Amino acid sequence: MKDTVKGVTWMGSFRAVNRGLTLIKTAILARLLTPAQFGVFGIATLALGLLEVITETGINIFLIQDAGELDEYVDTAWIVSIGRGILITLLMLAASPFIASFFRSPESLRILIFISFVPFLRGFLNPSEVKFQKELTFNKEFWFRSSILLVDTAVAVWLSFLTRSVFALVWGLIAGAFLELILSFTLIKPKPKLIFEKEKIKRVINRGKWVTAAGFFNYLFQNGDNAVVGRLLGEASLGIYSVAYKISSLPISEVSDVFVKVTFPVYVKILGDLKRLKTAFFKTYLVSSILITLLGLIIYIFSKEIVLIVLGPRWIEAIPVLKVLSLFGIIKGIAGPPLSLFLAVGKQEYVTATTLVGILALAIPIIPLTHKYGLIGTGMAVVVSSLATFPIIAYYIWKIFSGKK
Repeated sequence: MKDTVKGVTWMGSFRAVNRGLTLIKTAILARLLTPAQFGVFGIATLALGLLEVITETGINIFLIQDAGELDEYVDTAWIVSIGRGILITLLMLAASPFIASFFRSPESLRILIFISFVPFLRGFLNPSEVKFQKELTFNKEFWFRSSILLVDTAVAVWLSFLTRSVFALVWGLIAGAFLELILSFTLIKPKPKLIFEKEKIKRVINRGKWVTAAGFFNYLFQNGDNAVVGRLLGEASLGIYSVAYKISSLPISEVSDVFVKVTFPVYVKILGDLKRLKTAFFKTYLVSSILITLLGLIIYIFSKEIVLIVLGPRWIEAIPVLKVLSLFGIIKGIAGPPLSLFLAVGKQEYVTATTLVGILALAIPIIPLTHKYGLIGTGMAVVVSSLATFPIIAYYIWKIFSGKK
């Protein structure tokens, strides 16, 4: 529990800095760029996100779960990461015309091509970054991640002032990725080498199959609504929806994400003591759920004030959407922390099954509700889909602590 509290403190601090900068960035850019431009960027990140999840290897989770030394697999992890980055870039370049056509957005073609350079850079990152989590040195990760985020934000805002172009957002991503690449090799050891070991690669990919499936399903769960909005309602509506979604989930998902990231390696370390694991899980789950609910209610009550202060009057259409999405944020945030427990006990298939239930619950109502009620209908659909995951999450928690196979 002591490790959890310490980790939550550092990661909470990073997330506060992270979301504070993101909020400032969003507030500034909302006055420099139009909702349609945000929608174009949203289309590009949707496509990039899809390719990232369908090529996910689960290497970071593997390195944390594995009890051996990190040095043993760092070279293999780097080879896999480089190959994945190149593959995503090539797929992105090839698919860009079709993606732009699907969303009926010719304006998005150039940004889709430009953003394809980001995964190429990220592929060369030092896999030893995972040591921050594996060794619970979250204080070091705080400074590492904060510096990268600061550069990303500064570049995006500065170029937006100069150009009023959506390309500024991608330049921010590239600058952040380039800095992370430099820092990962100058500050973190061991440094990987280009050594190809076939058997180790097979083991990593085999262990990561459930993570890949879970990532794909989670992508559909998290982004299916954006795809529907972009396709049915257009770029401007996607821009309004994506920004409202971001604000609604800023404080809520960050509480959940902090607990997930911190508790995962902590749970791994105490797996041998089921009673201690159970106590640690329910204590942290109760605290996170209370915080998430309080923050969500604040967003719901003050939706109008938040939109007018943060985004400005031309984003007033986002107010009713933000109200609905704040409820979704509460439900999603409460459903998040158990996933770290599932990963810690090696039950990646539980995560996959949970997200699959959410996808099915989203797929049924989202198109008719969006057609009938617009963005409000989309928000209603994601609320329903999140609620649908609770029974299966509760069942898996019971199964783990009751010792059932």
